[in-house]
Amino acid sequence: MKEITGDLLALALQGQFDVIVHGCNCFCTMGAGIAKTIKKQFPEAYAADQETLPADHAKLGSYSYASIVRGDTRFVIVNAYTQYDWRGKGVKAEYAAIRTVFARLRQEFSGLRIAYPLIGAGLARGDWNQIAAIIEEELAGTDHMLVRFGA
Repeated sequence: MKEITGDLLALALQGQFDVIVHGCNCFCTMGAGIAKTIKKQFPEAYAADQETLPADHAKLGSYSYASIVRGDTRFVIVNAYTQYDWRGKGVKAEYAAIRTVFARLRQEFSGLRIAYPLIGAGLARGDWNQIAAIIEEELAGTDHMLVRFGA
């Protein structure tokens, strides 16, 4: 897994990636973390999330997405349904859902540059080592990169 530190969204706008993936809950809120920033900056991604059924367990492991065009820059934002809920204590990240999402992304976006933040390891309180191993396995042989937020 390649890794850099920076602003995933700014890098996407600079044309560094073809696809960016972020984790979402299944309630169509996009109310915290990078999802909240995406909702504000890229309403197309929020609109794609809103087209899904809220509170649907069947969304786990699936995703919605939006094609983003800003000037000459084009990329896709993937809303990956990697946790059911955000409320309460404990781990909210669903490891099986993360695996399923990344397996599907490999099929649909093969050959493209894929980037993601620490999906499932922030607000969802998942174990990044376990999540990273899943992503490595499912995206093996593809051009993918972790972007840790920071300057």
